[in-house]
Amino acid sequence: MSIKYTPDHEWIKLDGDIATVGITHHAQDALGDVVFVDLPEVGKTYAAKDAAAVVESVKAAADVYMPANAEVLEVNEALRADPSLANSDPLGAGWFFKIKLANPADLDALMDETSYTSFAADSH
Repeated sequence: MSIKYTPDHEWIKLDGDIATVGITHHAQDALGDVVFVDLPEVGKTYAAKDAAAVVESVKAAADVYMPANAEVLEVNEALRADPSLANSDPLGAGWFFKIKLANPADLDALMDETSYTSFAADSH
């Protein structure tokens, strides 16, 4: 299972052609306390870079973008019920949605952890 990162501070955990998507520690740190999430509709297909979800904090609202062409398989209802999971466990229980990728190779162009860590450090 590999994890990739987008320039918009989302992480994508790939398992075959199924991927789990969430926001990174950097993103939740920049947002502050998350108070609301709007998750995508299960069964809906999105193109890469489409806004698929919204995360709102006490400071700002931000879109969560689809990392590749994909269909939404599942959303995290626990996150909808308790948006603070995006802060307390962004890479675990605070995941946003699971998708079926049209072409898993689309994620090859995204950053690995080393590249993302460097990118996030430079984007302060």
